[in-house]
Amino acid sequence: MTQVRFGLQARFLLVMALTLLLVGAILASLLQRQSAMQREVRGLSAQILHELFDRSLRTRGETLATELASGLANPLYYSDLGAVGALVRNASRQQVVSYVLVFDRHGRLVHDGTPTLQRYGQAMTDPLAAKALAAQAMVLQSSPEVLDVTVPIKIGDQRIGGVRVGMSRERVRKIESGANLTLVQNLNAIGKRDLGWLLVLLAALVGLGVLLAIYVQRTLVAPIRLLAAAARQIERGDYAVQLPPHPRNDEIGELISAFGRMSESIARHDREVRHMAYTDALTGLTNRLGFREGLDHLLHTARSTDSKLALLFADIDDFKRVNDTLGHEAGDEALLQFASRISRAVAALGGDDAILARFGGDEFVILLQSGDVSLLAAQLADRLVHELSRPLNVQGREVFLGTSIGITLFPDDARDATALLKNGDIAMYQAKVAGKNCHRFYSRAADHAVERRVHMEHELRGAWERDELRLVYQPIYRTSDRVLVGVEVLLRWQHPALGTIAPSTFIDIAEQSGLIEVIGPKVLRAACLEAAQWPVVGEGLFVSVNVSPRQLRSGALIDTVAGCLAESGLPAARLHLELTETAVIGDEMMA
Repeated sequence: MTQVRFGLQARFLLVMALTLLLVGAILASLLQRQSAMQREVRGLSAQILHELFDRSLRTRGETLATELASGLANPLYYSDLGAVGALVRNASRQQVVSYVLVFDRHGRLVHDGTPTLQRYGQAMTDPLAAKALAAQAMVLQSSPEVLDVTVPIKIGDQRIGGVRVGMSRERVRKIESGANLTLVQNLNAIGKRDLGWLLVLLAALVGLGVLLAIYVQRTLVAPIRLLAAAARQIERGDYAVQLPPHPRNDEIGELISAFGRMSESIARHDREVRHMAYTDALTGLTNRLGFREGLDHLLHTARSTDSKLALLFADIDDFKRVNDTLGHEAGDEALLQFASRISRAVAALGGDDAILARFGGDEFVILLQSGDVSLLAAQLADRLVHELSRPLNVQGREVFLGTSIGITLFPDDARDATALLKNGDIAMYQAKVAGKNCHRFYSRAADHAVERRVHMEHELRGAWERDELRLVYQPIYRTSDRVLVGVEVLLRWQHPALGTIAPSTFIDIAEQSGLIEVIGPKVLRAACLEAAQWPVVGEGLFVSVNVSPRQLRSGALIDTVAGCLAESGLPAARLHLELTETAVIGDEMMA
């Protein structure tokens, strides 16, 4: 049997053939792996982008709706359509917001974002409205067009309405489609370029194929994984994503740069939304929500460092009179001037770390953190009372107001934010009771005084209907001849449990609470009816009725007097109205 002989050439050819087969197999394997890797990367990228945009849309919707619900609570409660409209329009300007609807507790639209309020008062009839109206907490509903986020608006535990924010899925899909197309194009471009290099290198040297595969792995998958990690960080609410510096200027480098710019844009948007939610739109000061969150943090720090804090709770005296007589624009102008004066006083005496916020319509709070806060609070309160008692120039008119300030200390008076604010409010109320335009420190006795006053106010409501209030008449004589010419009406309160209550006590409560506007007309009517029944001798006795400052401010006094005279038949000459000098001076704008 003849043995086949392989020469050097055959062996070389055989080795070359085997080498080519091996290279071909490796090449085929690498090409298959490359194709699978690109499909995996494209699929992973598309999935990540979809999840990123979907979660970003959901997060932005939840954040915007929650912050709108917090910001709309007071405006909706006080039916301040201007403030409601400002918040709604600001939110509606965002690119991905389709609509913002604010509704009351009956489901009627309060604001739809249009300048003319075309749908004001209408019921919501869209398919998503039923669950939105029944929502007691945040409700998310989805349709192919929008993601509807509903958050109830509450004052305390009372639900007074809700806000619906429609986040446009169509706009997000367009952005996502464009980003995904760009990503696929970039990945395809990179894949084609790397494939060319791979073919050249594998043809030249088999060993470089493995290194090239590793290179492809690192240049394609690693950046995508980096972006995925950054996307998860944004999903957790950490918008300050710091991508590591990269020397690449290719498509992946452009993608990383674009992602970095996108994260900066999201972070900037988040800061703008937080600024809108935590800043008072009129004065530019921190609002109630921002101050409340900051107060919790500062109290925690003060507890850990055994520090003391002082809270000043300031309320403008008789501010409603400005709105009622000069209008809300004048009221806003007065608030701006008050805020400016308070800011200057706080900057001068409060220290660098003092915090000033507008807590409500005509309420301001100041938090002092350094030094002898008790002494500093008293000095600052004196300065504020002095500064704020100076006349304001509102629309070319001098307006005289004042401020009542309550001061409470941490930890002497309270250990938590809720109690501290409550004590400040109680102390402020005591300042008003003391005559207004002054300050008072919180004391335990103030709690009991407020409770007694609140109880007295509660008992006074309905006292007329329960026949506890009665009229007595004090005779008025002419001094020249000692002839009885008239009587003055006096109001007395005989409580079944408390006995006779002094007029100086309950009249002040009625005046402060506004009950005088209900009781006053009833007293006037009863006095006219009784006086009309008295025998007429000569000109007849006149009856004199005191008119309170609140009745004078209400603007309804003339109609009330005319109605009582017409009903009773009492001649107008026999009715005297007594206005105190204090009432006229205090209401000089009405006078």
